[in-house]
Amino acid sequence: MSIMSYNGGTVLAMAGNECVCIATDLRLGEQMTTIATDVKKVHKLSEKVYVGLPGFNSDAKTVLDKIQFRKSLYELRENRKLKPQVAATIISNLLYQRRFGGYFTEPIVAGLDPATNKPYICGMDTIGCIASPRDFVVTGTGQEYALGVCENFWREDMNPDELFEATAQAILATLERDACSGWGALVYTITKDKVNIKTLKARMD
Repeated sequence: MSIMSYNGGTVLAMAGNECVCIATDLRLGEQMTTIATDVKKVHKLSEKVYVGLPGFNSDAKTVLDKIQFRKSLYELRENRKLKPQVAATIISNLLYQRRFGGYFTEPIVAGLDPATNKPYICGMDTIGCIASPRDFVVTGTGQEYALGVCENFWREDMNPDELFEATAQAILATLERDACSGWGALVYTITKDKVNIKTLKARMD
């Protein structure tokens, strides 16, 4: 079994019209053994920017600490709020610096531009190569199951309610099929006014 799938877990992000959704399952495992059922893999970086960190759990925690440190330095130095594109660049640089002994996590950044409310999502590999599609991005052990479902549900210019429904259906379908992800999910819907966090019940096995 790959080190990337040792702890399991899936993170999924979708973009809509002035809104984005990012979803995560809650399972932490040791291969096929479930260790915990309340582990969030999505973390808040700023008011409208979130990062998802699936992969090897201890590396994800280390990367999160380093991201938050660099984000604080950026906001102190620049005296402005963090944009999702800037967050992605910070994380990409962090991962690339350790490319010869890298962190086993594949981050997803999702958020809205503080000035224009333009949605931004991106995924990257373990050495920080950024891919920023306009529709959706998935990483984790459920990736191969989620992509086809996302293609089926995603539509252009969805409003927040439609985007939440599409994201929720995609993550639930993934949890049905991937044995390394599960025990419910959290969906963060980021709009220009607020962030809604909803818990989804799924199969508990």
